[in-house]
Amino acid sequence: MSRTFVEIEGDRGQVSRYRKHVNGKGLVAVGAEVDPSAYVHPTSYVETGARVAQNVWIGQGSWIERGALVGAGTVIGAHVHVGEDSRIGLGAKVGSHSRIGAGSTIADHAHVENDSTLASGTLVRTDGSRGYARAA
Repeated sequence: MSRTFVEIEGDRGQVSRYRKHVNGKGLVAVGAEVDPSAYVHPTSYVETGARVAQNVWIGQGSWIERGALVGAGTVIGAHVHVGEDSRIGLGAKVGSHSRIGAGSTIADHAHVENDSTLASGTLVRTDGSRGYARAA
């Protein structure tokens, strides 16, 4: 008989509950929404409040934080950190070992190169140019 949930204690002593995603067995927090067609690698995490659309690929060791939205057909490489409340558009590609800052937006079909680090609030356009995603 297998366990339905996995509980993990964080650095500050809080316990989070995760379930294994049907496609890939990655850990999806209670309160996250991940489409059944998305692949979540067994060593990856999707946090509470995040939403992952259909046909998304989340590679090894990646972490999708609270409130992040990942659009349909997106590819998230290995060891990628997608910051809180970030938005990744349809069909975008985020290269391995990249760090996407909180509140950033990656446009539909945009590409983020391997080993990229985006500051919080960065906007990546389809042509690869960068600006700021948030206006005051």
